[in-house]
Amino acid sequence: MFINFFFALRKEGVPVTLIEWMTLMEALHIGLAGSSLTQFYHLARSVLVKSETHFDQYDIAFQYFFRGIEPPEKLLKQVTKWIENPLPPYLFSEEERDELIKKLGKPEFEELRAQLQELVEKQDGEHHGGKHWIGTGGTSKFGNAGYSPGGVRIGGASHGRSAVKVAAARNFVDYRSDETLGIRQFEMALRKLRQFSTRLDGPKDELDLEATIEETGRNAGMLKLVWARPRKNTVKLIVLMDIGGSMSAYAQICSQLFSAVHKATHFKDIRFYYFHNCIYDFVYDDDGSYLHRTIKTTDLFNMFDSDYKVILVGDASMAPSELLQQNGIIYWDKDNEEPGLTWLQRVARRFPYNVWLNPIAERHWETSYGAQTINIVRKVFPMYELTLEGIDRAIKKLMVRK
Repeated sequence: MFINFFFALRKEGVPVTLIEWMTLMEALHIGLAGSSLTQFYHLARSVLVKSETHFDQYDIAFQYFFRGIEPPEKLLKQVTKWIENPLPPYLFSEEERDELIKKLGKPEFEELRAQLQELVEKQDGEHHGGKHWIGTGGTSKFGNAGYSPGGVRIGGASHGRSAVKVAAARNFVDYRSDETLGIRQFEMALRKLRQFSTRLDGPKDELDLEATIEETGRNAGMLKLVWARPRKNTVKLIVLMDIGGSMSAYAQICSQLFSAVHKATHFKDIRFYYFHNCIYDFVYDDDGSYLHRTIKTTDLFNMFDSDYKVILVGDASMAPSELLQQNGIIYWDKDNEEPGLTWLQRVARRFPYNVWLNPIAERHWETSYGAQTINIVRKVFPMYELTLEGIDRAIKKLMVRK
């Protein structure tokens, strides 16, 4: 039962397991949801969703799966009741109602009903601002928040909301862990890189006094020194950011990342460089506004050790020629003797601790304009979505070689 709802949840990223699904089936079997779709909504969410960060994805899947669950016959019965009393008595006196009916004419209820039934059968989605379909705004005879002298209000202010309407409200958008990051979230995420680094990186050259005492005691009083890694951050970071062109749409989020990383004081060293679409035999070392000052990529290799961790930020969306062909670079005054892909591969080899953060939602990587080049770049660098969850995974990846 509802097996397609299970797959809809998984498609939206809700990590539902078969054990949880069978628990829901058992709960339905003993009647915990009754016959109410609203009760089923809350029951299924309580059983299937383990974290509030997935509430919004749950609502999206629920709305998608159960849309249209209310039959047209029921809707028509509601509308018939509205039609029978087109002028509410509490708004007009009897004399005012009679005067309005004389001016406007008595509505042809059967004709309106037939028109409505035809629209209900044909309409397949929401409509706003039109003059024909059932919708909001506009001048259609059926709908709300618009104007039509002989129209019928459908919907509007609601007091008893169905489960699908509750789901459509998406009250939990702010809880999602896959929402794009702000400056504060970036700072918190980058601190995790510091936490990992103090435990995993650097030489053991600091005396661990407590561990030394414990080991000496175990060694029958014979001194046994225990060395630990110092509580300082040894992470050295290079950030390579794609700017301009298709990245202009993501300028705000990239600016937030830039600000957050510059505020970070826990890195041993941090460097920023820029490129446009793809890295070739040079990158830019200015502030990203004009792309005038360049530095050879080979010089970059010589300046920094291979233990620098590299974060590349970009949508990886470009013409395939920019990535795969000689002289594929789009600037008129520049040439590249080797394909951009070759240089990306060199960056990956030189700095084996690397990740690529993509501001495009991961679900669109296969269908977006740059799908071809995104898939090529993903084979060179581990790619993650530029979200809280994505950067969390990226930081964990940065702690191990590719």
